[in-house]
Amino acid sequence: MSKPENPSEPFKRAVTASVRALSGEPEMEVSFSAEPPALRGLKARLPLPSRNLPPHEVAIVRGAGDAYALRKAHHEDRVHDQFRPQSADAAAVFEAAEQARVEAIGSLAMKGVAGNLAASLEQRLVQRGLAKARVKADAPIADVLGLMVREKLTGEAPPEALKYAVDLWRPFIEENAGKDLEKLTTSIRDQAAFAKLTRTILKDLKLGDEMTEEGSDDTGEGEDSENSEQQGEEQDSESESQSAEADMQEAEGEEGEDSETEMRSEQTDELSDAEEPQDGAKPQRPEQPFSHADDWGYKVHTLQFDEEIHADELCDAEELSRLRTFLDQQLSAMSSVVSRLANKLQRLLMAQQNRTWEFDIEEGMLDASRLPRIIIDPMYPLSYKREKDMTFRDTVVTLLLDNSGSMRGRPIMVAAMCADILARTLERCAVKTEILGFTTRAWKGGQSREHWIAAGKPPHPGRLNDLRHIVYKAADEPWRRARKNLGLMMREGLLKENIDGEALMWAHNRIVHRPEQRKILMVISDGAPVDDSTLSVNAGNYLERHLRRVIEEIEEKSSVELTAIGIGHDVTRYYRKAVTIVDAEQLGGAMTEQLIGLFHEEKGHEGHTRGPKRMAGAKHAPRHAAR
Repeated sequence: MSKPENPSEPFKRAVTASVRALSGEPEMEVSFSAEPPALRGLKARLPLPSRNLPPHEVAIVRGAGDAYALRKAHHEDRVHDQFRPQSADAAAVFEAAEQARVEAIGSLAMKGVAGNLAASLEQRLVQRGLAKARVKADAPIADVLGLMVREKLTGEAPPEALKYAVDLWRPFIEENAGKDLEKLTTSIRDQAAFAKLTRTILKDLKLGDEMTEEGSDDTGEGEDSENSEQQGEEQDSESESQSAEADMQEAEGEEGEDSETEMRSEQTDELSDAEEPQDGAKPQRPEQPFSHADDWGYKVHTLQFDEEIHADELCDAEELSRLRTFLDQQLSAMSSVVSRLANKLQRLLMAQQNRTWEFDIEEGMLDASRLPRIIIDPMYPLSYKREKDMTFRDTVVTLLLDNSGSMRGRPIMVAAMCADILARTLERCAVKTEILGFTTRAWKGGQSREHWIAAGKPPHPGRLNDLRHIVYKAADEPWRRARKNLGLMMREGLLKENIDGEALMWAHNRIVHRPEQRKILMVISDGAPVDDSTLSVNAGNYLERHLRRVIEEIEEKSSVELTAIGIGHDVTRYYRKAVTIVDAEQLGGAMTEQLIGLFHEEKGHEGHTRGPKRMAGAKHAPRHAAR
């Protein structure tokens, strides 16, 4: 008997056929992967659908496929490269407008495509954090203008979750570029004319200074009038052709990156699904975490020097390979213990995902264990069994690792090894895993403190150091591509101060808008938050008080399941669900047992109600002052 087909396979075939038909490219290769969506030439990579195909996820996958198909059918890279500005900000707006154009063509022609594109667009921008924007600085003008162009071309208002962000910019954009926005509808199927209008809009919005100079060289666009524009095109047609050809060659290897800009899922910000406000009023969302963070009394002197950075950007590839080799050598000593526990976790997860049996029913397959009953009473009714599918909720796990100086040596090495083994294990079980680290860029305050001193040392400056939040492995990134990054934790000089509250908010905001049904955030730390620069000018419990408030908000108001492990430090006084270990060597067992407890069906929802616990041999231990 052949193995039953995965329910998602017919759906994948249907999406593939739809993408090929819509793009007009019968040779289009369509793949489905956990890696970020991308379009390169005749190859499209779409999000991997879940086995149970929830309706919202189906629309998102279809929307990504439709967007790529429409771009292939109605977009010419040669024209796009010819008119695309060089300024990064202006280029982002230009790209957003062009993506809105090609999607509008499909939306106007096919109602089903319009629904798919709307679902994909909303998920994309919500993951970027547009739904949480409450000031202009939090709402990138490229995303907002793309939504307004879509609105002008299709008549469809922005999704509810994004309306507030659009309304922040709408008065400014309509006042300065409203007339040119209205003209876009007349050139929706003429890419060159649409691109010229888009550049005019950029000039209206004071984003065109750099592009105007470029336009006179590369595109022949004039600065003052239509006549001068035509004259410039005639004079520079030869140089324009050469420039376009050179740009095409340069962009050939970057095509996928440009086209996936609007489709990338980075998610990264806090929950914002409640009803949007009317008349510009600030929404009231007491049920959401961090909705009243401004009232906590926690301040940040400046965000100017903070950074969120991918691990491979902090050192060169050769050094990263060397550090990973060193980590692999250490793995051999403890991998057997952690791997044994990881295999236990894998068996539990696979058992939850595989099919099971329904017993004591009146029809189906004869249950051999009930044979004595049948012999005694051939008419006994409940002697059959039937196979059924288990319901396994899609899950994502974030491991947030303390990268402070007190973790130096064996603790950070064990943390890296355990994260590595568990990430591999969870990936085999179709559970996505994100690995993050948090520290500061400098000791004693760095550039933030220098900025504060230059400003005259105003009193009560709040947090006074430069944050460094490190992405070792993104949730959609396969382990094989991220494995080298974990070696970075072995790098001398990386580990500095730790500001836990803001790091926890960052990790929460990255995971909360993920499409998975269940979200787990595990924090590994060896002490209370400490930053000498901040605590020297604020109360001694300034950072700890903020951390407690962040934890309370997540545990009370968020759908994210929060758990913590303290190494030589009693985290049970902060977190409801936590475990404290005395030695770093216990970390692998603690992490695995915590996950096993969370994934166990009968204990899956007890994390927010059970009291804290401590592993055998654990005890209160103060944070080491020396680093």
